[in-house]
Amino acid sequence: MIRRSFLACCSLSLLALGAAVSPATAADVKFEKIVVGQTLGGLPIECNVYGDGKDVFWLIATIHGNEAAGTPLVAKFEEWLKANPKEIEGRKIVIMPVANPDGFADNVRFNRNGVDLNRNFPAGNWGEADVKPHGDTPLSEPESRVLMRVLCQYFPNRVVSIHQPLNCVDWDGPADKMAEAMAAKCKLPLNKLGSRPGSLGSFVGTTLGRPIITLELPVDAGMDEEVLWKEYGDALIAALQYKHEEPAKKAATP
Repeated sequence: MIRRSFLACCSLSLLALGAAVSPATAADVKFEKIVVGQTLGGLPIECNVYGDGKDVFWLIATIHGNEAAGTPLVAKFEEWLKANPKEIEGRKIVIMPVANPDGFADNVRFNRNGVDLNRNFPAGNWGEADVKPHGDTPLSEPESRVLMRVLCQYFPNRVVSIHQPLNCVDWDGPADKMAEAMAAKCKLPLNKLGSRPGSLGSFVGTTLGRPIITLELPVDAGMDEEVLWKEYGDALIAALQYKHEEPAKKAATP
C-alpha cells in the first residue's frame, strides 16, 4: 500500500515536472527562411518567419540602404527570440533583415533605378512625394512589390521599420500607444514626423489603418550589434509584446 502510494506520488511529481518544462523550446518553434524576391541587381530578398500564431508582427530593416544600423539590431533580436521561444507562442514574427539589398551593398539610399523605395507605395498621398525620384508609378520597383507581397501574405497586426538618422520614435496610423511603449524602453523621444508621401508608413498606417512605427535611430548609431541591442533591444521587445486593440465596430443603424 505504501509502495503504491509512493508510486502514485512519483507519477504526480513526474506529471508536474512535465508541465513545468512543457513550454516551447527553440527546437519546437516553427521557423522558415524564405527568399521572397530579388532586387534589380539580382540579390535575394529574404524573410525569416518564426511561429505560426495569429498575432503577426513584421520587423523591417534597411529599406534605405545607407540607413543600415537596423540590420545588426535585427540580428540580435533574432538571437533573443531563439533564446526566449516562449515569446513566439501565439505569434508569427516576420523579419526582413535587409529590405534593400542593392542599396545596402552600395551604401546608398535608393535602389539601382535610383528610386526611393520608401516613397513607392500606393498610399493616398503618393502624388505629393517629397523625395524624388519616387518612381513613375506606385510599386514600379521590384523591391517595393516584394514588400507589398509580404504585407498581403501576412497582413501584420503591427509593423516596425528601422531607419536613421532622425533620432526618434515616429508612428503612423493607430500606433500612438505602441510608440509610447517603445519610447519608454529607450532614449529615443516620441516625435510624430507626419506621413511621408508614398511611404510604407503612409500606406500601412493611413491607407490600411494598421499601426506602424518608424524607429529612427541616430546618425551615429553604428553597426555594433551589442551596443545597438543594449540601446534599443528593449524597445523592439516592447513592440513585439504590444497588444493592439482593434476599435469596436459600430452597430449598423436599423
